[in-house]
Amino acid sequence: MKKFIVLFVACFFPLVAGAQATKQLEQLWQASDLPTPESVLYVADKKSPFLFVALIDGQGDQADGKGGIAKLTTDGKLIDKDWITGLNAPKGMAIDGNYLYVADITELVIIDIKKQQVTQKIPVEKAVFLNDVTVSSAGVVYVSDTRTNKVHRFHKGKMDTYLENVSSANGLKALGSSLLVGAGPELLMIDADKNRQVIAKGFEAGIDGIEMTKPGEFLVSCWVGLVYYVHSDGRLERLIDSREAKINTADIGYDQASQQLYVPNFFKNTVTAYQLK
Repeated sequence: MKKFIVLFVACFFPLVAGAQATKQLEQLWQASDLPTPESVLYVADKKSPFLFVALIDGQGDQADGKGGIAKLTTDGKLIDKDWITGLNAPKGMAIDGNYLYVADITELVIIDIKKQQVTQKIPVEKAVFLNDVTVSSAGVVYVSDTRTNKVHRFHKGKMDTYLENVSSANGLKALGSSLLVGAGPELLMIDADKNRQVIAKGFEAGIDGIEMTKPGEFLVSCWVGLVYYVHSDGRLERLIDSREAKINTADIGYDQASQQLYVPNFFKNTVTAYQLK
C-alpha cells in the first residue's frame, strides 16, 4: 500500500476552467449497427489483434436471450456480428488464456475462445446487476454488482463475495495483487489486505470503464458521456463530454501499444475509436 501512497499524492482535484490540457483524443473511425454495445475489449492476439464487443440488444437488466458478443478488427471492420449469441445483457469482459469471462446480469459466463462456445454459466448468489469483470495475473476473476454494492471473486472453481459496501461498484481493473474499483464518482485502490484508498475523485458521474495507459495513469469513462484522463497525481482531465448530444460512453477498451481507445456508444449502436495524444 505504501507504493500507492507514494504514487498518488493526497490532494485530488478535477481539471478546472483555464487549466492547461495535456492530453487529447483524435477520432479515428466509427463502427455502426452494433445493437446496444456496452463494453469493448481489446485482444492482443499474436496473429491479428481484434476487438470483442458485448452487445445487450435490449434492456440491460432483462434475461431475454437477445445479447451476444461481436468481433471486430482494430480498424472497425466487422468480423462476426454473431460471434456468440444467446446471452442476456452482457456487459464487462476479461480474458485469461483461452477463456473469455463476461458479466451477464446474475451470471458469470465463461466462453472458450478457440471453440467459440459458452462452456459454463456460473450463477452469483444474490446478484442483481453484474457489470464489469477483470482477471488478475494469478487468474483470479473479479466481477462487480453495481446494485448490491459488491465485488465477487471466482477462483479455483469457487465463487464468493470479495468486497461489500462499495458504493455503486462498477469498473474494475486488476493491478498485481491490488484492485482498482470505480465506486460511483470515486476511483478506489484496494490492496491485498482489502485496505481502501481513494486515488482520484471529482468525476461528474459514476465510473464505468477503467483502462491503464501507463503505471499510475488511467483512462476512465462515465456512462453518461464522459471520458477522463487520470494523471499520477490524481488530477482529472476531461477528454470527452458528449452528454448534451446524448452519446453515452460505456465500458471502454484500450490498446497500450498503439494508444488507441475504443468507446462503446450505448444508445447510438456504435463503437468509436480514438488516438490518445
